[in-house]
Amino acid sequence: MTEPNDTSDLADKLTSEQFHVTQEAGTEPAFSGKYWDEKRSGTYNCVVCGEPLFSSETKYDSGTGWPSFTAPLDGAHVTEHSDSSLGMVRTESQCGNCGAHLGHVFPDGPGSTGLRYCMNSASLSLDMDEDEAS
Repeated sequence: MTEPNDTSDLADKLTSEQFHVTQEAGTEPAFSGKYWDEKRSGTYNCVVCGEPLFSSETKYDSGTGWPSFTAPLDGAHVTEHSDSSLGMVRTESQCGNCGAHLGHVFPDGPGSTGLRYCMNSASLSLDMDEDEAS
């Protein structure tokens, strides 16, 4: 994992919502983020450090209002930690490279993993595939 970013530098680089989500473990309101209903193909990267996190091939409509994925591109790119901050135990997901808060993982997803990586749009940036970008 790289050294944590200087938060003053990040405050200049990120929007206030991106900073709140990634550095203060915030959550954007459901159905408000730019990727919850995104259909174009590509790779979702960490908005803080650019680490490739998820492929659009594993994205699905969970009906929750947040971008949801069945699995990360690489298990080392998304780390998981126990989170009991709201009086319940959840599994927080963070960028494996810079430690940015991404969202949470729930055991109610489809497919072979049975997992739902419920991410905040504010923690992601989408690099569209060539055919989508033009």
